[in-house]
Amino acid sequence: MIFVTERKKAVRFANNPPYRDETAKGWGTRICGGLVLVALLGATSCRKTEEEPGSVVMIIESSPNNLDLRVGTDAQSERVGGQIFDALVKKDEHYELRPWLATSWEQPDALTWVFHLRDGVKFHDGRPLEAADVAYTIESLIDSAVGNLITAKAGNFAAVDRAEVRDRLTVVVKMKRPDAGLLFNMSDGLFGVVPRGSGKDFGLHPVGSGPFKFVSAVQDKEVIVERSHDYWADRAEALPPIAVGTQKIERIRFAVVPDTITSALELKKGSADLASNVVTLDMVHTLEAEPNLKVESGAGSPVVYVTFNVTDPLLKNKRVRQAVACAIDRQAIVDAILRGQARLANTLLPTGHWAAAMNDELAQYPHDAVRAQRLLEEAGFPAGKGGVRLRLTIKTSTDETTRLMAAVLQQQLRSAGIALEIRSAEFGTFYADVTKGAFQIYALRWIGSNEDPDIFRYAYGSGSFPPKGGNRGRYSNARVDALLTDASASQDRAVRKTDYVEVQKILAEELPGIPLWYPNNELVHTRRVVNVRPRASGTFDFLREAEVTERAAP
Repeated sequence: MIFVTERKKAVRFANNPPYRDETAKGWGTRICGGLVLVALLGATSCRKTEEEPGSVVMIIESSPNNLDLRVGTDAQSERVGGQIFDALVKKDEHYELRPWLATSWEQPDALTWVFHLRDGVKFHDGRPLEAADVAYTIESLIDSAVGNLITAKAGNFAAVDRAEVRDRLTVVVKMKRPDAGLLFNMSDGLFGVVPRGSGKDFGLHPVGSGPFKFVSAVQDKEVIVERSHDYWADRAEALPPIAVGTQKIERIRFAVVPDTITSALELKKGSADLASNVVTLDMVHTLEAEPNLKVESGAGSPVVYVTFNVTDPLLKNKRVRQAVACAIDRQAIVDAILRGQARLANTLLPTGHWAAAMNDELAQYPHDAVRAQRLLEEAGFPAGKGGVRLRLTIKTSTDETTRLMAAVLQQQLRSAGIALEIRSAEFGTFYADVTKGAFQIYALRWIGSNEDPDIFRYAYGSGSFPPKGGNRGRYSNARVDALLTDASASQDRAVRKTDYVEVQKILAEELPGIPLWYPNNELVHTRRVVNVRPRASGTFDFLREAEVTERAAP
């Protein structure tokens, strides 16, 4: 999910793009290059921040919506919150689930899960983490009266009847119906165990058991965490520094910097140490030449997508949605804005995922303006004055790359007779609009959640309309619901794959949303930070292992 605030001038720029008569590739490259030139050569006024020894500054584009992982669903909440809390299980690089707080689990029958917890884990305030805490966390997700929570993640646990404490380190989860996706929904980033009794305001002063403990937060400014020296995983490994003169990161200030130009300047000057998928690819390319900076790049699992409001009178006809897909030249956008650092997507699941449909199994929409016009004609939208057939609006955050993408879409859709208006807003306003269905089209990305096929239930299931899930476009299909129910009830992966592939076929035909591409992870950091090993999912888990030297004197 995506991000952030920007200045009014830049918003006007996105809505009135220059070089309207150029190709998307040339237009996008010139814009991005110009921004980088202004950013890196035209300004030198950023103030260098004095930090404590062992501390780093990491740029994030917006404040976390809620650091309580029971509530927060945006990228910043899950990434920053994921450093404060532990989950029951943890995803590996192949999206398989491995033991974490739960050392093992079993299913004595289809409606019962038994979790055995790790002994010796403590919350940051010194309280032991026990079965009662895990049970409370689950109960607060399934019953709004427990903790007085209202959360979109409740839909992930809709199949859960209750959680019981068998003994100090054993939790039994009783189901209303089988749900093979339950374990994934208890994994890192999506789930964090909270102390029993934690209420609705817990996210203001979260207490977890993760590698870093919460210190403070100021909305739209910063979140500060510091290392927990009693972290159970660190005690188990007790690894020495990998280089002479380095130490583990002791303190992290997540600095909220909505403007990508400012972010690039902070990195260039050394006022900030890290930024993950923050600056545009043109900026990354330029920053890579800076002697004090290093770029870690690799294939990522997050997927950029657009969603249609299928209840909108203009978009309820699937041929209109298909026309939009045909009008989009995805490869041109990848080449222009992302400098080729992305792979085209035809499904929400990451490349190589066990449940992903093959491309030749799915309806395809290669760039074809003539086909787009024909589909609009069939849908009852003949060409009018100036060739315009219909007018649509896309909402985005003010994230630089997303706005540039929308501006190129605006140009591409014009060739099909679609006049696209762009409305950009700071993330909180934008996210509130899409959650309540106040949009025709919006652009975002799935991060982490798309690493399990349960994403299809969360994003397109009839029972997942907000606030119970992420089906913000209000798509409903009884066949899709039945397939998802069958898949979640089966323990046979082959059966589940067959169901999920059929779901992907239906979604590719009906197009309630369009998967666009999987952007590479691009992590820029100063050379004082070493042992940086980014994860494909784009999480901040590398911060636990990374090391740092003392900051050079100004």
